[in-house]
Amino acid sequence: MVFSWRKKKPRSFNGDKKKELEIPRHFLCPITLDLMKDPVTLSSGITYDRESIEKWLDDGNFTCPVSNQVLRSFDLIPNHSLRKMIQDWCVENRSYGVERIPTPRIPVSSAEVSEVLFSIMDSTRRLDRCACLDSLHKLKKWGLESERNKRCIVANAAAAGAIAAAFDAFAGESVDKNINVLEEILFVINWMFPLTEQAQRYIGSQASLHCIALFLKSKDLSLKQNAITFLAELLSCNQKYTQALTTIDGINKTLFHFINNPICPSITKASLTLIYDMVSLSNENTTTEFINMGLIPLLLEIMIDSQKAICEKALALIDQLCETEQGRGFAYDDALAMPVLVKKILRVSELATEYSVSAIWKLSKGDEKALMEALQFGAFQKLLLLIQVGCNDKTKEKATELLKLLNPYRPGLECIDSLDFKNIKRSF
Repeated sequence: MVFSWRKKKPRSFNGDKKKELEIPRHFLCPITLDLMKDPVTLSSGITYDRESIEKWLDDGNFTCPVSNQVLRSFDLIPNHSLRKMIQDWCVENRSYGVERIPTPRIPVSSAEVSEVLFSIMDSTRRLDRCACLDSLHKLKKWGLESERNKRCIVANAAAAGAIAAAFDAFAGESVDKNINVLEEILFVINWMFPLTEQAQRYIGSQASLHCIALFLKSKDLSLKQNAITFLAELLSCNQKYTQALTTIDGINKTLFHFINNPICPSITKASLTLIYDMVSLSNENTTTEFINMGLIPLLLEIMIDSQKAICEKALALIDQLCETEQGRGFAYDDALAMPVLVKKILRVSELATEYSVSAIWKLSKGDEKALMEALQFGAFQKLLLLIQVGCNDKTKEKATELLKLLNPYRPGLECIDSLDFKNIKRSF
């Protein structure tokens, strides 16, 4: 694998002095040309900053970046002498605005991780939340210290299963009594996706899902984010847990609330993903409940001015809701539906275009008023252009069918080129 980086000017510091302070060349990482914080030496004898060379090796390279020599070993030997020289130089030049680099912590070992995981399994068996919490604090502290530590924890074959089993056990005993340990588990386990099948079984249990649903109602924003991100990842691993989620009381209202009252983009995107998974099950009760809550008008409104990812997920959900007669009825009754769907063709992304065309196709089949409205908002021209610029076969087939349906209504119909979404009214 070839790795390349742009040459850049070595960093210099400029405090209150009249001239800039140049960093000694041997203090700079050959990859980033920045001051090294944790210098380590390869088997080639060249020293790099640990973070930079670890990224190089993680990308699949097996040579020294400077000498291009094939490495006999991937061991990174800490260069304590050079690090001490860099620290002394930083202290000597404090007047230039240079801050002393901290002494790097010793990376965690696989044996240490295994020992802590064994402690978690033992405390789970005894339902000793204090001992389990102490062990989880160690894992969390190690993982936050460096990406290398986090990778070491995740790479342990027993990690996901042990932590998921702890979550299931403590959630099953009592969420109120064990809330602190459950919050810590949820934080750590979000590092470990995709989960192993064993971990999925533990974390997808009714006790675990009910606990996570309670966390969604927490006032703690980070806990909400961890909980909903976890749910979205779990359902992407295995759709069988989607059905279990639909049986939890209040989950539909909670997810709708996250979209209707946005807290942050990550929660909005995860909520849209979860609702899409739930209505895709062909569960009529779930779909009907979301439609009756007013989900379709809400989605149309947020799509007018939203991020690309949110717009794509909202369009996918509208397309899915239009699979049902009730969904199509609610969409057509909303004055924003057709103009917004037409507007998003070739405006957001290829995926958004696919969902827009599919939704228009579902709304327009056999409905003369819908076809005339689509024409009025420029659907014919956009569909022609779409076929000319190219799209996938499925979208092309629907676009072609729509053009055939629209063509008879074209003569004498004025086409609206510019849209004022706030003032638009149905005129048919």
